[in-house]
Amino acid sequence: MQVSRDDILRYRVRAQQLDGSASGTDAAVLDLGVQDSGPDGAGLAFQLRGTRPPAEELLLAWSLRGAPHVYRRSEVAQVAAAVAPWSEADAAKRIFDASRPLRAAGIPVLEALDVIAAEMRAIVTTPTSKGDLSRELSARLDAPYLRFCRVCDATHTYEQPFRVSLLRAGLELEPGTSPPVLRRIPGWRGPAARVPDHLDPVGAVLHLLGPATPRQVAGYVDSPVREVAARWPEDTTAVEVDGEERSMLAADVEALTGADEVEGVSMLGPFDLFLQARDRATVVPDEAARKDLWRTLGRPGGLLDGHEVVGTWRPRSSGKKLRLQVVVWSGAERPAGTDEAAERLATFRGQAFDGYVS
Repeated sequence: MQVSRDDILRYRVRAQQLDGSASGTDAAVLDLGVQDSGPDGAGLAFQLRGTRPPAEELLLAWSLRGAPHVYRRSEVAQVAAAVAPWSEADAAKRIFDASRPLRAAGIPVLEALDVIAAEMRAIVTTPTSKGDLSRELSARLDAPYLRFCRVCDATHTYEQPFRVSLLRAGLELEPGTSPPVLRRIPGWRGPAARVPDHLDPVGAVLHLLGPATPRQVAGYVDSPVREVAARWPEDTTAVEVDGEERSMLAADVEALTGADEVEGVSMLGPFDLFLQARDRATVVPDEAARKDLWRTLGRPGGLLDGHEVVGTWRPRSSGKKLRLQVVVWSGAERPAGTDEAAERLATFRGQAFDGYVS
C-alpha cells in the first residue's frame, strides 16, 4: 500500500494530538515520554495538545537518548523497565565511548550500570544536586568508570552512564532545578517485570511517529538496528513511502489513510515530538530548511501550519514582553493564525506578545 507524505504528516498531527484533542489531564505523547529540554519543553507540548496534567501526576527523568522526559508518575516502574537497555550491545550503544574502558577492564556494561545505580541510590538519601552527586559518585568508582573532563578540569563519571542509570537507581529529577537536583522516587520497588504495550518504545514510536523503518526507530531510541528489529511488533503492516518500505501498526492503518486535513498554526518547541522523527526529509523536504530547523546549537522552534512545518521561530524576550523572530522558508507572508499562536506562546511563558523582529 502506498501512502504520501501528506498522509503521514496528517496522521502524526492527529496521533500526537496537535489538533488539541487531548482529553482531561492526559496526553498520548506521554506513552513515549515528553522531552523537557529548555523553557519551551513539556509544558508547551501539553498546551499545544489542549491539556495540562497536574504536576503531582508527572515524573521527570533522564531516559531515552539521555534526555529529560516527563512521564506519568503512576507508570514509573513500567517506564523504568521500558527505557532500560535491552542487552549488552544495546547498553554499550547507549553510553557511547564510556563503554570502551569498561570493556577493556572486562566489566560488562549492564553490570557497570547496576554498580553506578546502586552507588547513586546510596548517595541520594535527600535531594542532591547533580554536581554533589557526581563528586561523591566519582570518589566511589574505579578508574574504568571515570574520565578526565577538560571543561571541568576534573575527573568524574561519564555523562551517559550517569543519566542512563537514573531510573535504574529509583531516582527522579526535581522539576525546575538548574543545575539539576535528584531525589528518590517515593515508594520505589524497582522496575516492573513487564512492559505494557503502550509503553514499549518500538511500538510507541511506530504509533506516534509511524510509519517507520527499524533504522528510524533505532535512531529515536538510540539502540542498534538489530536490537530494534528483534523487538519489532508482530501486528504491523508494510506501506510504501516514496519507494521505501516502512511499517505501521496494523491498528493505525485506517487512521493513516483516512486522516482529515488539520487547520491552525502552532509554534512547536524545538524538541516537540513532531520534530523528533528520524525521517526528516519527509517532515521537511527542503535541505536548506532542514539545516535551519535542526541546528546542533541554538535550535529554533518549528512553525506548524496545518500538518506542514513551514518555518522557524525564535524568542526575543525583554522582561514581560515577548517578541518573535519568525522565518517562513518560502519567503511568503506568515500564515494566517500566526498571531494567535504567538499569543498562546506568550501566555504560556507568562509574557505579553509584543510583535515580530526581523
